[in-house]
Amino acid sequence: MLEIRDQGLYCPAGGFYIDPVAPVERAVLTHAHGDHARTGSAHYLTANSGFNLVRTRLGDDASIQTLQYGETLRLGDVDVSLHPSGHILGSAQVRMERNGEVWVAAGDYKRAPDPTCPPLEPLRCHTFVTESTFALPIFRWQEPGETLCAIDDWWRDNQASGKASMLFVYAIGKAQRVLAGIDASIGPIICHGAVERINAIYRAQGIPLPQSADLKEHRRALVLAPPSAMGSPWLRRFTPMSTAMASGWMRIRGTRRRRALDRGFVLSDHADWPGLLDTVAETHAEKVWVTHGFRAPLARWLSERGTPAEAIELPVPPAEEEE
Repeated sequence: MLEIRDQGLYCPAGGFYIDPVAPVERAVLTHAHGDHARTGSAHYLTANSGFNLVRTRLGDDASIQTLQYGETLRLGDVDVSLHPSGHILGSAQVRMERNGEVWVAAGDYKRAPDPTCPPLEPLRCHTFVTESTFALPIFRWQEPGETLCAIDDWWRDNQASGKASMLFVYAIGKAQRVLAGIDASIGPIICHGAVERINAIYRAQGIPLPQSADLKEHRRALVLAPPSAMGSPWLRRFTPMSTAMASGWMRIRGTRRRRALDRGFVLSDHADWPGLLDTVAETHAEKVWVTHGFRAPLARWLSERGTPAEAIELPVPPAEEEE
């Protein structure tokens, strides 16, 4: 069903690529993050709920077709449908069926609840293509509500000390998840322009998010900014401040120290180690391809326990802030 080419995962029978790293004739996109949705292809297919995010990413001239979740489209000899992956708004797994054989390319996914996007829909298939961003036993997430309460407590403590609370979050998906889950009654919330532009897309699709306050209120504010804003002149207006980041990588203490952050909150939009194993099990796949991350450990663990798995090395695009 799928093969690896220089441009990425290719479906010969369907004539399309999944999240290609270079321009192609037809690209099926799993979501709008920059290392999955790249400019230059002739035609794109994405989930309907992710259209506005993908349009923002690719520009007004891109040819974008959409599918509702679960709707089937015939591409070549393959029936293609998109299904929720729980990663961000509009993220999707790509289900491909041909002559009774089913493959699923999951893209990025998470199992934790998130009010800003539909939950992951487990799909039965013969072959499952899974990510492995956090595929090591050390990566185990606590309930997201506990992490969001910890962010609230940190915000209150900073208010008592007369400091702004500068929280670095990825602009697409993570920022909106945090905004939807914190206690907005604590004080004003200020969003960097890159975050607020994405907030507007979420609100337009009926997802309620707190409004951004005036900059003059920053002493009591929770400020959300993308990691790219670290060290920028924009940041200096919020001194004195306490800094933190919300990311799965905060599970590794050295990451926080290298970024000179005061706090690190472990909150990921990817599945943790148990989540990856549970998802693979629920597919009942006879074969697993492992991509994007700690491929070898997950492939070895699955193979040793009876599920043939292979670590697949795909072309790697330049790093993007959103991941």
